Amino acid sequence: MIMVAIKCDHYYLFDFIYALSVINFCPPSTTNRGNINYYSTITTDDRIMRIPRIYHPQPLPSQGTVMLSDDAANHVGRVMRMQVGQQVLLFDGSNAEFPAVISSASKKAVEVEVQSRIEHSIESPLDIHLGQVISRGDKMEFTIQKSVELGVNTITPLISERCGVKLNAERFEKKLEQWQKIAIAACEQCGRNVVPTIRPVMKLEQWCAEEYDGLKLNLHPRAHYSINTLPTPVTNVRLLIGPEGGLSAEEISMTEQYKFDEILLGPRVLRTETTAMTAITALQVRFGDLG
Repeated sequence: MIMVAIKCDHYYLFDFIYALSVINFCPPSTTNRGNINYYSTITTDDRIMRIPRIYHPQPLPSQGTVMLSDDAANHVGRVMRMQVGQQVLLFDGSNAEFPAVISSASKKAVEVEVQSRIEHSIESPLDIHLGQVISRGDKMEFTIQKSVELGVNTITPLISERCGVKLNAERFEKKLEQWQKIAIAACEQCGRNVVPTIRPVMKLEQWCAEEYDGLKLNLHPRAHYSINTLPTPVTNVRLLIGPEGGLSAEEISMTEQYKFDEILLGPRVLRTETTAMTAITALQVRFGDLG
């Protein structure tokens, strides 16, 4: 693990974050928890002790005995081969952390003793709801992983005219489960204690028509305004990212009917997964907690 402290101007922040995202990205496995995620502390003899962060799907007590979920138990017991007496850091989505110690461990079941509840929020003051038209292959997983790391609160996968993914309802359900696991793993890695919601797949117009009390943005390469020209303050944003082929002319007109503002990211045409990260980063720099 390499830890680097960097001081940079906002002008270079977008490229820096995107470069880190590309370097660090590894498509999460659907059969295990993928990369090991750590919360680090320093021991008395200056050695770094790495403590895994583990998500627990049910509310946790401030103190008491807890059986880890099957996925977490498999990761802790079989993959990491942790032993009785070792520490883990649990979170349950309540914006708190729960230091715990393993009290029993096997390859099939792990029991821990929760020691305390620590309120710890690193959530952005900007609430972002990302509407992402589903992209092919690993691109959707990449977008979800990095969007969660950058602070997105809600993600809705969308179907548009030029969406390149055609699946039946059963396969979409399996995809949703996979995408939610990716979001959880991203929270374990980046330190967030609130897990963003991955909503069921929706048609583009159905999503655009939903009532929303906040700023609604649609990225368009020929728009006249940029994120830097948006009025402040902004606390809620609904961000629409189209497919690889872009939205059709009819879809763009439809977004205008539902009061989406068109904005421009820059002079270059970006891939859909690059667009999502760049837009989220720019919004967090201007209205959130980056920079």
